[in-house]
Formats: sequence, C-alpha cells, structure tokens
Amino acid sequence: MKAFTVTKYGKDGLHAADIPKPTIGTDDVLVKVIATSINPLDKMVRNGEFKQLLKYKKPFTLGHDVVGVITEIGSSVQKFKVGDSVFSRPRDLRIGSFAEYIAINEADIALKPSNLTFSDAAAVPLVALASWQALVERAHIKPGDKILIHGGGGGLGSTAVQLAHHLGAKVATTVSTHNIELVKKLGANIVIDYTKEDFSTKLSDYDFVLDSVGGSNLEKSLTILKPGGLAISVVGPPDVDFAKQLGAPAPIGFYMHLLSHKIRKQAKALNVRYEFMFMKSSGSQLEKLRLLYEKGELQPVIDRIFPFDKTLDAINYVEQGKAKSGKVVVQVVPDN
Repeated sequence: MKAFTVTKYGKDGLHAADIPKPTIGTDDVLVKVIATSINPLDKMVRNGEFKQLLKYKKPFTLGHDVVGVITEIGSSVQKFKVGDSVFSRPRDLRIGSFAEYIAINEADIALKPSNLTFSDAAAVPLVALASWQALVERAHIKPGDKILIHGGGGGLGSTAVQLAHHLGAKVATTVSTHNIELVKKLGANIVIDYTKEDFSTKLSDYDFVLDSVGGSNLEKSLTILKPGGLAISVVGPPDVDFAKQLGAPAPIGFYMHLLSHKIRKQAKALNVRYEFMFMKSSGSQLEKLRLLYEKGELQPVIDRIFPFDKTLDAINYVEQGKAKSGKVVVQVVPDN
C-alpha cells in the first residue's frame, strides 16, 4: 500500500513509500483510510522532538488523525463491525494515518459523526480530544468560568472555543484580524486581535488559559489569571507528569521537571498554576464528542484540502504558516 514514512528524523526524513498492509491483533480493527489531517504534532514527531519518550522504530508511518471504513476486525472486537465508518486519533507508537490502511486498537475508535463528510471528520479527532481533555478533564469548566483560549482561529483553538462556549464559559480568544468574525460565530465573547493589541493589558481575573503558543505568550498568560487559576499549555515546557504519562524512566522525568522549572516558579510567585498537557487517545471520549458534532454544538473548521499524493505539500503548507483558519485535511480517497 502507499504510505508516507519517516526514514530518519528531520525535515527531509518523510518520504512516500510502498509498504505492506498492516496486520491486526485480536483487539484491533483494520481501517481503510478515507481522509486524514495535518497536526503540529506530525512535524514534532518527524523531527524527533519526542524520540527519548516515544521510541518509534524507523521507518514508521506518520499521521495522527484518521477517518475511514473498517475492513477487518480482530477476534476480540465487540463494539464494531466490518463496514462501520469510524474516526480516531490512534495511540502513540501506533500512529500511521498517512497511508491507505491502518490497524487501530478498538479502544481508540468511535463511529464517525453521521452528519459530517469524511473530509470534515478527518479534522476532528486530535483537536477535539485535546480540547476535551484540557477543558473537561483538567480545567473542569463550568458555566460562568472565564477562559482565555489562544489562537482561536486554529485547529485546536477553534474547537476549544466552541467546546468552552458549549460548557457555558465566558470565552476570550486571541486571533489575527482575518479570524475575528469566525471566532465570534464559534462562540467567543471577547476577541483580541493580537496583531494590534496585547491581551495581557486587556484581560484580568481569569480562571483558565489554554495556551498553544508558548514562550513569552505563556508567561504573560499567567498574569491574567486570578489567584489559584490554571494555565494549560499544549506546547510546553513539558513537566514531570508528562514523563509519567508516557512511562518514561526517572531521569527523564527529572529532566522534564527542570525544563518546566522557570514557568512553574513564575506561576507560584503569582499564586497560579501551570500544567503541560499531551493529549491521549480515547475512543470513549470521541464517542461523547461525536454526539456534540451530530447535535451541531461543535463543527469542524477546515482551511484547505489536499489530495493524498500531495501529503508532503500539505505538511509544508502547515509548517510554513500558510493555514489561516482551522485544519488542513488530506483526502486519501475522494469523498463521494
């Protein structure tokens, strides 16, 4: 089958290849991939940024989002059958959606939202799971909470804005001028054009921040939180809990602890909290999210769709910052 595999770490390490169709275990399903999408995590894994924690054996197929049709099931699979349309963010060390087929553990999949096309659904799994795990699992957002979501026009941001609005929060977001009207339609109450304004001078007394920018942006985010408030970052710096999540040895956990020392110290001085979040796979959470998409509470935002043979172009498009709103999707099989 055709796939895009990492043969070495680095920008020039991803190549088109012909590889065998994957075999499945007793708890797996084999999915014919209809569409996938590009995530910043793809670049990070391709470049080897997590190679001490995620020990992929090269060559390996890249790709973290998938929607497709089940063509084969393992002997222990109970919830799904051949012919089901499903979507997933496969678990770490079992990614590989930039391919014509992928084997996925049953626990990592859910039925595709019935109201979404395959291309629309491909934009959902990773960012929807990340939003759910940040806002529901970590922040425990409740009606009336005040949350700042950075990058509200992006793939993660546009999903998080919608979910926070659905949960009843008062949502502020930072965007470029191009995305102001988009995020208002998605449910943002306060919109700050970061090309013209500094959010840290406009906002205060917030309960939560969801950061996808990092650096000085994250440091400034701490200053707008109320005492006891929480800043969650998906770009780092990583902390010791991240190492524990991936089952890393103690020395790596200590290294992560050192990496996040500065930001944790800054948070403590302001009497607020900082957490790094690396999303995890969950078919059960995707099932809850599926219902929200089918009810129209959430909707995917797509910037552009590329054909499968242009997967490398799609990655470059995202890496060069050309995507302006939402996700970039790759159609492995054109929608009917």
